[in-house]
Amino acid sequence: MPSRSSARLAALTVAAVCSAASTVVIAAPAHADSVRIHDIQGTTRVSPYAGKQVTDVTGIVTGVRTYGSSRGFWIQDPNPDADPATSEGVFVFTSSTPKVAVGDAVTVSGTVSEFVPGGTSSGNQALTEIVRPTVTVVSSGNAVPAATVVDAGSVPAAYAPAGDPAANNSINGLPLRPTQYALDRYESLEGMNVQVSDVRVVGATDPYTELWVTVKPWENRNRRGGTVYGSYDSQNTGRLMIQSLGKVADFPTANVGDSLTGVTAGPLDYNQFGGYTLVANQLGTLKSAGLERETTRKQKKGELAVATYNVENLDPSDATFEEHASAIVNNLQSPDIVSLEEIQDNNGATNDGTVAADRTVTQLIDAVVAAGGPRYDWRAIDPADDTDGGEPGGNIRQVFLFNPERVSFTDRAGGDATTAVGVTEERGKAALTVSPGRVDPANTAWKSSRKPLVGEFVFRGRTVFVIANHFNSKGGDQGLTSQYQPVARSSETQRHQQAALVNAFVKDVLDIQKNADVIALGDINDFEFSGTAQILEGDGELWSAIKSLPKSERYSYVYQGNSQVLDQILVSPSIRRGCDFEYDSVHINAEFNDQISDHDPQVLRFKP
Repeated sequence: MPSRSSARLAALTVAAVCSAASTVVIAAPAHADSVRIHDIQGTTRVSPYAGKQVTDVTGIVTGVRTYGSSRGFWIQDPNPDADPATSEGVFVFTSSTPKVAVGDAVTVSGTVSEFVPGGTSSGNQALTEIVRPTVTVVSSGNAVPAATVVDAGSVPAAYAPAGDPAANNSINGLPLRPTQYALDRYESLEGMNVQVSDVRVVGATDPYTELWVTVKPWENRNRRGGTVYGSYDSQNTGRLMIQSLGKVADFPTANVGDSLTGVTAGPLDYNQFGGYTLVANQLGTLKSAGLERETTRKQKKGELAVATYNVENLDPSDATFEEHASAIVNNLQSPDIVSLEEIQDNNGATNDGTVAADRTVTQLIDAVVAAGGPRYDWRAIDPADDTDGGEPGGNIRQVFLFNPERVSFTDRAGGDATTAVGVTEERGKAALTVSPGRVDPANTAWKSSRKPLVGEFVFRGRTVFVIANHFNSKGGDQGLTSQYQPVARSSETQRHQQAALVNAFVKDVLDIQKNADVIALGDINDFEFSGTAQILEGDGELWSAIKSLPKSERYSYVYQGNSQVLDQILVSPSIRRGCDFEYDSVHINAEFNDQISDHDPQVLRFKP
């Protein structure tokens, strides 16, 4: 594997010897007689031999990992027991390049370890390993145990059992029921040689040389080939990460909807970046589905087009300005107002106190003009240095672009990084006290997070209030394959607080002007069915317009093979009740391996 991947791969299965904080030691080391692999794996997620010495464990080498810091090999017992809950494979961590080959019959003595990828605080399940091994090659050229087929019929529809309340909802100590729960099925195959056949790609190849497939062709499938994540109880059990033990150059460069035809086979691993992973020593053949980037329609003369687009840490040193400009002009059809998220300051990640972003924004505006689009005007508020989260030194913020030929901006002086925007009444209608302004920027809900940017626009004589948001990220949440079920989503506490503040601000507008056109949009970092969205919507002050789309079309981001919503445009009752709006999630990034951002932009068209 390439050096760019080594740092990440080091975290995948590095054994306990490398990180005591990542190790579950059940008992003090003690000698045990020779045991079989299925004895070591046991019938729960934690080995009954964890922390103990084992001697002369026999098996056939099924895969060898020679790269990164997670070097080692997998062995499998060719003579399985009759218990479907006990895996017949295990990873042997060597730390240096193993001196074994696939097909070798070996005996291994060492210590059984339960390594938790990402550390115990991550909530991840533990990976059973043999560490500090002594390895003897008995013979070579042996047949590798036949790969166990993983397919739609063998993976249960239920995702995971409820955890043990006495163990903080951990499933580690629960008996495995591989015919009832998908996670139990995968766990019962941990370390074993497995195979999938003719599988569809549901997560494009990423920079770390991995992709996601599904073994369940019709599980929440959408028309573009993805698998939609539509609720907390619909985790999509057929998803599986694919990595490779081969050369990076041989790894398929795939988009969502493509297929790996034929057999993809190798040991089943577990890592912190996606859970159960097929580490392939045999890869299927890539078959392209010909997925194309979408283009929305042009707004009509009387329609206002408002968009949100996360441009992923854009700064003047990036090489993506032309591509972003083309996306805005050609795929989004030059919206009248564009809320940009993740605009960095003029020197990007250089942490020297710079907060201005005029160079970044002007460079994008010039690129839009060069692509045949309008010369946008813009408004933003520079954050205080290193207070809004994101990449250190980058000072990301939201920025309004607007086409002055179609829409005007109402400037009201006084807005800065720390001044809270308010709402006042002018001639019986709502107006901002400052424009642009920020919503309650001193509130602790925005600690190390982006403060909402509010602007007052006029289109064809009608005022439209736009609130650009970039809520707290999901960093720190437990993954779907966590040992804790149901998983904890600690990051949503702050998003709930942020949503409440934005909703309260919208209420202030509507209390003065019931029929005001208000739009809250941006990278909400949460789903349309989430508690965050419900708090934003309140008692009808806002409504997430992506819910106007069929469920299969509701997504703006692809994460671990799940097509899901993070970016939203919410509208006030006057816009929703008008029934003359159109919503479009324009899929140009999230499903593609050559994405310029990991987010798909969203567009709303309506008649104010």
